[in-house]
Amino acid sequence: MTASPDSQDLALLAELADARRALTRSIAQRIVGQATVVDDLVTALMAGGHVLLIGAPGLAKTLLVQTVAEALDLQFSRVQFTPDLMPSDITGTELMEEEAGTGKRAFRFVAGPIFGNIVLADEINRAPPKTQAALLQAMQERTVTVAGRTYELPRPFFVLATQNPIEQEGTYPLPEAQLDRFMFELTVGYPSREEEVQIVTSTTGATSGTVTPVLGGGRLQAMQQLVRRLPAPPSLVEHAVRLVRATRPDDPGASPRVRQYVSWGAGPRASQYLVLGAKARAALDGRAVPDLDDVRAVMRGVLRHRLVLNFQAEADGVTADSLLEATG
Repeated sequence: MTASPDSQDLALLAELADARRALTRSIAQRIVGQATVVDDLVTALMAGGHVLLIGAPGLAKTLLVQTVAEALDLQFSRVQFTPDLMPSDITGTELMEEEAGTGKRAFRFVAGPIFGNIVLADEINRAPPKTQAALLQAMQERTVTVAGRTYELPRPFFVLATQNPIEQEGTYPLPEAQLDRFMFELTVGYPSREEEVQIVTSTTGATSGTVTPVLGGGRLQAMQQLVRRLPAPPSLVEHAVRLVRATRPDDPGASPRVRQYVSWGAGPRASQYLVLGAKARAALDGRAVPDLDDVRAVMRGVLRHRLVLNFQAEADGVTADSLLEATG
């Protein structure tokens, strides 16, 4: 059972709430609108989770990730996924080098772009499965193995991936095992008319917004540890588990629509992320104990990419979001 926060944790909690406001203001210097996406992205980072961003081209998904990295004063790496990308292009490789003077030869490991704090996997579904799989160990264990040797990745470590939902020709859909490693799938929508006017005005002038760093890596890790120390009431854990089990068509708690349209539901990792996401939301709001509203707030982001719908759902125009709308 998790102990209640002490005075030091409560002070850090207040600092976290202040940091959230400062972080939001800093990101807003360059990103117009997308308040919900920004909030969910920050929630995932505080919970230590990876995020998959889905949106049409030109909606500043890449810029958002880069801006968050600058606002958090973290090392940013970008990998543009293409059909000819190889696993070693991500993880790094060993090179044979000859020592000057002695002529001795030895292998030296050259780290790839995965060795960053925030790694942007741009258009992740453009690369073949062999290359996509290079991220699996990194996302789960925060390590990579090259030529039989395992290397620790920098901490904190996040993979923020983007995906274009329009073009599917020449792409490789992510396998369920890899989708399950993303804490959230967030949908980046079009801006409002007023926001689009502001975007065009601010990006066609001679100056651009300046992002002020708010948190460093060490402080961010302390806040992530605080999120995990926050107590989760048994009723909240039970509610999270009940929500996840209700997505499985063979579970007694599943609704008729879930039984009709879902082939496979979410696994236990979804329950973990619901609780962690609820804790992170509460902490960002300066609250020491999460409630059921926090679970409901993160439910769609956690569950939408974990439901495998059948052909009947596609034929009837049923989406994961529409099934989750009646849940909770």
